[in-house]
Amino acid sequence: MSNNHPIGIFDSGVGGTSIWKETHRLLPKEHTIYLADSKFAPYGEKSKEDIIALSIKNTEYLLDQNCKLIIVACNTATTNAIKTLRKNYDIPFIGIEPAIKPAALNTKTKAIGILATKGTLSSDLFHKTTNLFANDVTLIEQEGDGIVSLIENGQINSVEMTALLKHYLQPMLDVDIDHLVLGCTHYPYLIPQLLEMLPKHIKIIDSGEAVAKQTKAILQKNELINTTTEKPSLKFYSNGNPNVLKMLLDRNYTVEFLNF
Repeated sequence: MSNNHPIGIFDSGVGGTSIWKETHRLLPKEHTIYLADSKFAPYGEKSKEDIIALSIKNTEYLLDQNCKLIIVACNTATTNAIKTLRKNYDIPFIGIEPAIKPAALNTKTKAIGILATKGTLSSDLFHKTTNLFANDVTLIEQEGDGIVSLIENGQINSVEMTALLKHYLQPMLDVDIDHLVLGCTHYPYLIPQLLEMLPKHIKIIDSGEAVAKQTKAILQKNELINTTTEKPSLKFYSNGNPNVLKMLLDRNYTVEFLNF
């Protein structure tokens, strides 16, 4: 594996671009390939077997592109499939899981909320993490049903989205949470709305920066940091609507439709 090969990133759609942005900000010289599996989004409503099969499909595509490391930029895919991926492929994988630990360690009200998909909330890894770090706090788990579909259809600021968020947040506000953990890589795009809806003292936590730092650490450990001076290649692929992906990238990147 060459250090000038790209970092591969896949998600069940466009949400993982929140992870890509943090990674590119921290590692601006790295070539990247982003794969949005929007055709099969959301993963959170699928069986574990289907999630593993989709994750393998995405991984093998990125390996065909000579990726040196793969970020599974999807909480549901991480919690259900990353163990299988690490067992079957000889390449570093970086996973995403809800940042329950910092929320549980820093809560003053002893109540935290987590907004995540069904696939993440029902996973073994999620329950292991909550049992380890959140035994002494009230944890309000809320399945964000419908949120990913709205984002995938470009309806981030829609009336429907606002109504969903208000409905999902109210049980958390009722128990006086002081931390809200975003357990899906799509959800950071909702932060501007969440900041308007939530009391000022509630801290919103997502995993983007931590994932970027872990990616850098693993690249350094494996001596895979790109040392070339050429301009980085930043490629984006979607098997859904490429325009939604372009909208979230905030720049004039080219997004190619991938029929797979």
